Amino acid sequence: MIFRYLKFGIICVSMVLPTTKVFALDNSTATAKQVVEKFQADLISVMKNGKQLGYAGRYSNLENSVTNSHDLPKIARVIVGKEWEKLSGDQQKKLEDLIIRLSISSYAHNFKDYAGESFSYDSEEETTRGGILIHSHLNIVNDKPVKFDYMLKETGTSWRIINIVANGVSDLALKRSEYTSILQQEGFDSLVSKINDKINDYSKL
Repeated sequence: MIFRYLKFGIICVSMVLPTTKVFALDNSTATAKQVVEKFQADLISVMKNGKQLGYAGRYSNLENSVTNSHDLPKIARVIVGKEWEKLSGDQQKKLEDLIIRLSISSYAHNFKDYAGESFSYDSEEETTRGGILIHSHLNIVNDKPVKFDYMLKETGTSWRIINIVANGVSDLALKRSEYTSILQQEGFDSLVSKINDKINDYSKL
């Protein structure tokens, strides 16, 4: 069960499906810890109704939560590193939009059911570059907890997640290694195709 939590990563829902309790948070005044805890609460809420909602419902319910807590445009730039500057403006925008869809799809796929899981806050620390690192873990019934470390940077007046490390595995580092290699060896169109394939796979599983 732990494995699916390590895999990282607007569709309308019928009115007969249960509505999850995704509460609003003013990110302009929220601390880094509050941003992470709000996002985690949204994940748990969606998980509790995951089967009834289905993939489309989970995606719809998590869309605002993910985009409001993650700095997805920055993540898109970091993922491809120096290759970003070689892309045209249209390519940059297309890749940014794809990364946003991929991120939401990943959460909708990996957090799809509930078996008593809960998040616990451990500690936080400031980084040398002005960021905040939030240490927490996901408690799983009859299994080992998964350690989650959230790196946040202040964007304008709000804190946003720019990387998540699960049990020592950096989602950002994995994607950067894979995507820069594809760009360099196969080109932009191939990367777009592979990301779209992954999004489609998430929607079917």
